[in-house]
Amino acid sequence: MPQGKDSIGCAAREICSALRYLGDVSYAIMPADVARSVAEVKKSVLRCLRTGIDMEIQSIDERVAGGDRLREEWREAWSERKTATPAS
Repeated sequence: MPQGKDSIGCAAREICSALRYLGDVSYAIMPADVARSVAEVKKSVLRCLRTGIDMEIQSIDERVAGGDRLREEWREAWSERKTATPAS
């Protein structure tokens, strides 16, 4: 079985190497200044996406904290209501 895992790892490395080469070729066929400009635009888009994702994650955390706070307030209000209402 170790031999099978090794051949899978070797194949995966070769596939990754081929994809890396294709990526290099995609920039090599452009003039150097164009390739750098394209790379900067792609990185800028990815930074914007990352910022948006980070903001969404922060918003989710804030909503969960707000939900916890409301749940506790409702629990306290319910407890006060139960103790204020005389038992029949």
